Amino acid sequence: MTALDKHPEKNLIRLQLSQNCVLNSLDSAAMADLERHLEISDLKKSEILLHQGDHQMEQYFVLDGILKRIVSSADAKEMILRFSIEKDIETSYAAWRLKTAAPYSIASVTKARVARMPLKKWAEFLEEHKSLKESFEFEVMRLMSEIMAHTITLHMLDAPGRVERFLRKYEDLFELLPKKELAAYLNLSPETLSRLKTKHKELFI
Repeated sequence: MTALDKHPEKNLIRLQLSQNCVLNSLDSAAMADLERHLEISDLKKSEILLHQGDHQMEQYFVLDGILKRIVSSADAKEMILRFSIEKDIETSYAAWRLKTAAPYSIASVTKARVARMPLKKWAEFLEEHKSLKESFEFEVMRLMSEIMAHTITLHMLDAPGRVERFLRKYEDLFELLPKKELAAYLNLSPETLSRLKTKHKELFI
């Protein structure tokens, strides 16, 4: 990890942070204050940022690449809960506030870059910026609602329905995600996903 102010690409990173879905409302003074706490990590594919069961947690701002949130069962079966891309956040803020262990893992899908800081420091920063805290907590609730809707979708929709819903909501991710990862998210085999993807393209030619 490299402190933001010592990073060789700090100007680019500052621009990316200013475009983040949560941080884009911060004024320059508040952003400068936040930057003092941020470290930058370049992640390899499949690198783990947070392990399910961890108690030491961080706040992440995605700068490049794709991350995933995953939950594992006792028999090592995995379910992908969501993906995040540049301008998104990843967090285990709710678990931290409840003083419980992280209920999921966060890992990189592709090579990725994130800005990160301890959740304790992030919570202290939020207390000093009430409007930011409000928008951040709304985003956390939105993500939880999105994950719940996805879980229901896996049970209620057939394979074509799951693919069509994903295309409606996350069309920009459809081509970015590795086929294996997207298939796992939709609880499909890669072969079924390829067939449905081809069928979708044929319908809209």
